[in-house]
Amino acid sequence: MGMRHTPVSSGIVRGAWSGRFTAGGEIGSYHRVVALSLVTRDLRLMLDAEPLRPGEDEVAAALRLLDRVIRAYPRAFDLIQGDGLYADPRFFHWALEHGKHALAVLKDERRDLLAEAQQLFEPMAPCTVREEPVVRECWDLEGFKTWPQVKVPVRVVRSRETHAIRRQLDRQIHEEVSQWYWVTTLPTRQAPTGTVVQLGHGRWDIENQGFNELVNQWHADHVYRHDPTALLVFWLLAQVCLTVFCAFFRRNLKPAAQAAMTMLHVARSVQAELYLPQTRAPT
Repeated sequence: MGMRHTPVSSGIVRGAWSGRFTAGGEIGSYHRVVALSLVTRDLRLMLDAEPLRPGEDEVAAALRLLDRVIRAYPRAFDLIQGDGLYADPRFFHWALEHGKHALAVLKDERRDLLAEAQQLFEPMAPCTVREEPVVRECWDLEGFKTWPQVKVPVRVVRSRETHAIRRQLDRQIHEEVSQWYWVTTLPTRQAPTGTVVQLGHGRWDIENQGFNELVNQWHADHVYRHDPTALLVFWLLAQVCLTVFCAFFRRNLKPAAQAAMTMLHVARSVQAELYLPQTRAPT
């Protein structure tokens, strides 16, 4: 079993908070949205966003978002995934009804399924993969029926990961162990264990290359007007800006330029061109 790039294109849904809070007892204003990011082998694109309505949960807003996105991009992705909140029958049923696969982090909320997986994995020998500085021990089983709310048997993948980290305080290498479980409808014939682990960790791409860049480069951490339409327009406009910039960096710049400059450097260069006054060369 090897960790490798996968041809499966993934749509990742993720909730986010935006707004502001003032200390000292004052009431802060927060707004919640669900965003969808398209993750391929070498490109991450923010596709759409949907605000949460009063009294509804994140999955309900995500399903409304997916209903809109599937009409515009019916063949853009094969898999939809999210964090532990999306280990939800509504999310998995939507995927099955639209010919997609679903993947979500498996946590204690699905205690019966998680307990059965842990019990069956216990006597199994793991597949071990070394990718410095990480060593992964992986277990993988299909055919779980312990989640009766989902119409089809599901698959559970476990990854126990040991990271070698050099701590700043003593400069010594220490080992940190983390453990992950994912539940998915992806069959083994389509996605081997390493692919599922890669896809599961790829969920952080929407956090690291989506929300962080929206906040740090495109000022999406500030609400300029507390109006539902204005909020959605701003979020979508920010996503358009980030998507156009990512496309420019990945598709317009030559490989040598991409290797020499980070996306942050290019973004600041573009910003400097916009803000610095143009000066004439001396004659």
